[in-house]
Amino acid sequence: MTQEALEREFPYRYETHCHCCWCSACAMSEPQEMARAYWQQGYAGMVLTDHFLLGNTAVDRRLPWEEKVQRYWEAYLAAKTWGDAHGFSVFFGLEHQYGGGKEVLTYGVDLEFLLSHRDLHLLPLSEYAALVHEAGGFLSMAHPFRDRPYIDRTIQPQPEFLDGAEVFNYFNRPPENQRAAQFAREHHLLPTSGGDVHRADDPAIGMAGVALRRPAGSIQELTAAWKAGDYRLIIQGELKEP
Repeated sequence: MTQEALEREFPYRYETHCHCCWCSACAMSEPQEMARAYWQQGYAGMVLTDHFLLGNTAVDRRLPWEEKVQRYWEAYLAAKTWGDAHGFSVFFGLEHQYGGGKEVLTYGVDLEFLLSHRDLHLLPLSEYAALVHEAGGFLSMAHPFRDRPYIDRTIQPQPEFLDGAEVFNYFNRPPENQRAAQFAREHHLLPTSGGDVHRADDPAIGMAGVALRRPAGSIQELTAAWKAGDYRLIIQGELKEP
């Protein structure tokens, strides 16, 4: 199938991995700016996946639990409010570091879930994953084989607790993405793609994510399309088979 035909069949694009400065210390743009940037690029929506409390968070860790998790929800609501006014969907997610710089993208949880699980971020990945899955959530390993000085390479991905793996991350080197794709195939994980975007003028905007046949009305509809295999990966701006 030609690229043009694929784009007609899967016209609704979603970013699955992006950050804003309210909750990610490494980000430089407001949540509304991030939503606007993807809307201008023609995307149907995005998942805001800010760094959770063991990662590079901008949230004050000294705050009470309720206030800490409320900060994440407020950033999401700010982006969603902008999106609702412009016909652009914004969904809530997290990028949870479970140790040594290894991170899982977390989809399908909400503020009620976070409020109900105090100190969730301190749990081992096995327990974290069990709670997320019990709530109907979905976990995809972020950039599984990224090789950087801050990442402990002795801590390996744990596929038994995952639903998917990010086989394309815009900021990974090609061999890192290739190894991630092999990992996903070997462990029968659903492949995802993410821009890992941290600012509204980032060149990664438009280059990654997933494309659907129909618009997703919720994060559950987005992950259901993944589970059904009814999506295409966005890799360097083009649609590819999962």
